[in-house]
Amino acid sequence: MHQTILIIDFGSQFTQLIARRVRELNVYCEIHPYNHLPELSADVKGVIFSGGPASVRDADAPQINTLDFRKKLPVLGVCYGAQLMALQGGGKVQPSATREYGRAHLTHQGNSDSFLKNIAPASQVWMSHSDTITDAPAGFNIIASTEDVKVAAYHIEGESTFGVQFHPEVVHSTEGKQMIRNFVMDICGCNGDWTPGFFVEETVKSLQQQLGNDQVILGLSGGVDSGVAAMLLHKAIGKNLHCIFVNNGLLRKNEFTQVLEMYKHLGLNITGVDASREFYDALKGVSDPEQKRKIIGRVFIEVFDAQSHKIDNALWLAQGTIYPDVIESVSVKGPSATIKSHHNVGGLPDFMKLKVVEPLRSLFKDEVREVGKAMGMAPELLNRHPFPGPGLGIRILGDVTEEKVRIIQEVDAIFIEGLKSAGLYDQVWQAGSIFLPINSVGVMGDERTYEHVVALRAVSSTDGMTADWCHLPYEFLGKISNEIINKVKGVNRVVYDISSKPPATIEWE
Repeated sequence: MHQTILIIDFGSQFTQLIARRVRELNVYCEIHPYNHLPELSADVKGVIFSGGPASVRDADAPQINTLDFRKKLPVLGVCYGAQLMALQGGGKVQPSATREYGRAHLTHQGNSDSFLKNIAPASQVWMSHSDTITDAPAGFNIIASTEDVKVAAYHIEGESTFGVQFHPEVVHSTEGKQMIRNFVMDICGCNGDWTPGFFVEETVKSLQQQLGNDQVILGLSGGVDSGVAAMLLHKAIGKNLHCIFVNNGLLRKNEFTQVLEMYKHLGLNITGVDASREFYDALKGVSDPEQKRKIIGRVFIEVFDAQSHKIDNALWLAQGTIYPDVIESVSVKGPSATIKSHHNVGGLPDFMKLKVVEPLRSLFKDEVREVGKAMGMAPELLNRHPFPGPGLGIRILGDVTEEKVRIIQEVDAIFIEGLKSAGLYDQVWQAGSIFLPINSVGVMGDERTYEHVVALRAVSSTDGMTADWCHLPYEFLGKISNEIINKVKGVNRVVYDISSKPPATIEWE
C-alpha cells in the first residue's frame, strides 16, 4: 500500500486542487466528504481539512471532531478547516469586517516554523473568506499574519498541527506549493514514491489477481482515458481483453478507421462496429438535446450489448472512469453534492450482467497521460483533445442528418488540422466546431447565397470544470474561416465563440 494523505472535504471549490498539489509531489492522496470518513489505516501519514463555503458559526455547519485526527497524525487545516479547529479548541471565530478576498502578504511571527520553511518573509497568499479567527485558543501559536488578518497561520503547541486562513493550493499563493511540500514531505514524512511507473507496475499486478483468466470487454472511444485503461489491461491480461469500438456516425472525419489502425498497431484485440445507420435512424427528426443524448446512449448500449454477446464467457466490463468522475458522482448532504450523474459511474443496465473494473479510478486526467507515457504510448494518442460521448450529435444544434454530419466533419477537420499546423493544438485544452440551426445571406461569385452558419470553439482548462476561451490569433482565425467557406459546400459564414465556463458550458448542448 501507499503512503497516503487524507483530504477531508468541507465543500471547497479548491478541494480537488489540494489533491492535485499533493499528487504533484508523487504522493498518493484521497478525498473523502466530511460525513463519509474512512477508517484510518497505517498508510495514512497526514490529514488536510479543506476549506468550505459555510460558516463554522452556523447551526448546521459541517462538523467533525478534529481531535479524532490531531495528535494521532500531522494535520493541516485550510480556511474553514483552520477555523473549525480553532473554534473547537476554545477560540473565537467572528465575521470579518469586510469579506477578505484576493492577494495578501504574510509577515512571519517569531522563529521560522517547519511549515513556513524556505518561505519568503512577505510571501503572497490568496485569501477567500468571510469569517476570521479573532482569538486563537491557548497553545495555538500564531506563525504568520497579514495586514488585515492577525491569525493567518498557526501551529498548535506540542502537535504537528497547523492551520492557515489562506489557500496555499491556488497559484495566486506564490509559495503555496512549497508550503504543501513542507507539510507533506517534511512534517508527514512522505517519500514521494507514487510515480507513474510504480502505478503501472502495481496496477498490472492487481488486475492480474482480480481478473485471473476471465474475459473482459472494454468500449474504446478513441479518447485518452479509455485508451490508457485498455493498455493497462492489455499488459495485464493480453488477448483476454476484447475492445469494441462503435462508430455511431457522429465521430470526427476518418476517426473510425484512424483509431482502429492506431490501436491494432499497439497489439490490442479490437473489433470495429459501424453502426452509423442505426444511430441516424433513431435520431431522425429529434432536436431536443437531452433526448438526443438519451437516444445516442440507448442505441450505443444496444449495439455494444449485441457485440459483447459474441464474446464467450465475458464476465467484466472495463471502463475509463477517472478520479474526478468518482468525486463528482458522490452524493452527500452539503459538500460534494452530486454535480452530475457521470456516464462512467452511473452503473450498467440490468440486462448487462457484467462486473465493472476501473483501473484509472484513482487518477486525475494529467496523471492518466503520465501513466500512458510511462507505458510508451504515442503523444498523438495521449494529447488528443477531449471529445464528448454523444460526439457531433450535440455539436449539431437541432435535428441530426447525414448532410449536417458531413458538413461539420469537414469544418472540424479544417479547424483541428489548422491548429496542429499552426502549432496551437497543444495550447488548447479542447476545440471543436458547432453546426448552428440558422442560415445567413452571403455572396459567392456575384451570386446571392443563403447557407449554413458554423461556430468554432476553443478553450483552455485543466480539468473542464472551468474554462476560458482561447485568444487565438486573428490571422489564424481569418485563414481558417476563409478555408472553411471556400472548401465546405453549404457554409457561407463562420463565427468564433468567446464565452467562458461559467456562465457558458464548453459544449453548446
